[in-house]
Amino acid sequence: MRMKDMTHPFADTPVAPLSVNLLGILDRQHTALWVFDIDRCRVRWANATALQVWQAASVEALCARDMGQDMSEGVAQRLRQYQSDFISHDAVFQEQWTLYPNGLPVQLSVCFSGYRLPDGRMGMLCEGRPAHQATLESLRSVEALLHTPVMIALYDEASGAPLYRNPASRTAARSHTEHLFEHFVDSKACSRLLEGLDCGEPGMLSALVATSVGERWHEISARRCLDAATGQPAILVSEVDVSRVKESEARARFLAEHDPLTGLANRTQLMRQFAAMMTAADGANTAQIALVLIDLDHFKDVNDSFGHVAGDRILVEVAARLQRSIRPRDVLARLGGDEFLILCARDNLQAELARIHRNIRSVMSQPMVLDGNEIRMTATLGVSLHPDDGMDFETLFRNADLAMYAAKDSGRDALMFYQPHMRQALQERTRLETELRWALERHEFVPYYQPRVDVATGRVVGAEALVRWVHPTRGLLPPVEFIGVCEAMRFINALDQQMFEAVARQQAQWAAAGLDLQVSINLSGAELEDPQLLPELAGALARTGCDPSRLQVEITESMLLGGDARVLQTMQGIRDLGMTIALDDFGTGYSNLAYLQRFPIQILKIDRTFIQGLDKDLPVTELIVNLCHLMKLEVVAEGVETRDQLEWITRHGVAQYQGFLFSKALPADQFAALVKQASGG
Repeated sequence: MRMKDMTHPFADTPVAPLSVNLLGILDRQHTALWVFDIDRCRVRWANATALQVWQAASVEALCARDMGQDMSEGVAQRLRQYQSDFISHDAVFQEQWTLYPNGLPVQLSVCFSGYRLPDGRMGMLCEGRPAHQATLESLRSVEALLHTPVMIALYDEASGAPLYRNPASRTAARSHTEHLFEHFVDSKACSRLLEGLDCGEPGMLSALVATSVGERWHEISARRCLDAATGQPAILVSEVDVSRVKESEARARFLAEHDPLTGLANRTQLMRQFAAMMTAADGANTAQIALVLIDLDHFKDVNDSFGHVAGDRILVEVAARLQRSIRPRDVLARLGGDEFLILCARDNLQAELARIHRNIRSVMSQPMVLDGNEIRMTATLGVSLHPDDGMDFETLFRNADLAMYAAKDSGRDALMFYQPHMRQALQERTRLETELRWALERHEFVPYYQPRVDVATGRVVGAEALVRWVHPTRGLLPPVEFIGVCEAMRFINALDQQMFEAVARQQAQWAAAGLDLQVSINLSGAELEDPQLLPELAGALARTGCDPSRLQVEITESMLLGGDARVLQTMQGIRDLGMTIALDDFGTGYSNLAYLQRFPIQILKIDRTFIQGLDKDLPVTELIVNLCHLMKLEVVAEGVETRDQLEWITRHGVAQYQGFLFSKALPADQFAALVKQASGG
């Protein structure tokens, strides 16, 4: 029964006599009839049979019920699909539904058709008849089809036209008339699915399909069947959206061969590309392959000063610049940290590598801006060649690494090719690393003390503690022989801790012997970043009984770069322990005098290069001294070696100095004797 053009039985205007008669006729029908407002989820009118079905006492009582309160999302979705189809075309749906009046299930075969409400919105006329001999299994299967997220559709085999869609399939389809072959982004995928059915087995595949929300990946299964309504051949298709799985798989594949930070190739892809280049080179019989290992110079200073998040930003920018330095057929990879590698094959490699190096120096020469600071990076390159320096990737990589370290030892910002003698250097470095481990365990590192002299009186008022290694076979070694390796091996924190406690104990012993000296000790950037630094310093002071006011911590300018809040907090903690802080090697780093106002620094030590180069750096040195006086900072001159230099700092009011003019660094006993001698004791 259709009610498309009947006068609205619940219109606001008086009902015409014909309408009243029609209402009476409809009310006496044994078919349950009701009008449903889809938008508001309420019944707007019902006949007597429908009131019995819904177990309602009156039309008013039924219309007062909020049907949306307990409506599942699957049902609501299906009703919205009905409404859309009523609007777009003259649709009628015949389906088996289970209603739940007062919570009790009632099975009906319902015909749904569109019905215009008085305000022009599209509602729905429902004609319900009892479902004939429906089994429990069939009732439950209907409910499952309605609520399942699996998209199930039935297509005519001959034309591919849709015969049925469950709500999930209807939601995914771009239109209710979309044919099976139109559903696939690639029609060949549809052909493969249908060809698989020719064997009499269900077809299955993963395919990219067009849906109402764009292209998605679906896991599709299909089988031939007969349409239950017509008996004609049909294809039953079920689909599951696996787009998230596909995206995860694609992401996993990408991460398996790419660096997650820069998007460059990683070591895995590099090995694959190398194998491909090897095959091509063997076929050409002329091309060489080069591994170019790139390491950023002093990148650790950036991480220590700005933090690792800022360091990552620099690495991303460096990756982009390196990519611009090579040709499209070359492979650029990030191996981790600040190490990159270029893989290239050419007939004339020497000229190509020279070009690459020029390009890299050019792009790296441009400053990078980080939090308002200009950072300039350089890169050191080590090169190994196939087949001259090795036949396999691992051998070539090790040799490129040796060449890179040799280039760093020669001054950095350079390119160096592998040479066989470099392997001996590696063996020596490996031996040195082993010896350093033993040296820490055996406490072979000792402090030497360089006197700090009062300019006005010539008396020794303090000392700077400088680490020395008493090597069991090589004798006394200066820091330049081992500090860099300690930093690379991450031993520097343990070394700093050993030296601090030794110096604190020595200062306490001198104080007990009547020598009133302020002793300074250097801390590394890694130590200043260590959250355990302050507890360790406090523990060492407690164990040694040293007066913290007679200890001074020296840091370098690069540690202040970026104004890291953690560094400021640590420095304030050092001051709270009672120690003073000196800024060492001033003038050689990145900072400026503005930092001195922010950080708790009391002493500034002018770098030796300014003192020993007074003839060319005189204006700069005078400016540093004058500004320090204005800021009421105590000034110490380092590297004073001549009488002229001493006279200059005396004229300019520098309070203290240290340098070979007075004494080199000495062991503790010789230093104490020198102090007593200088004081007339």
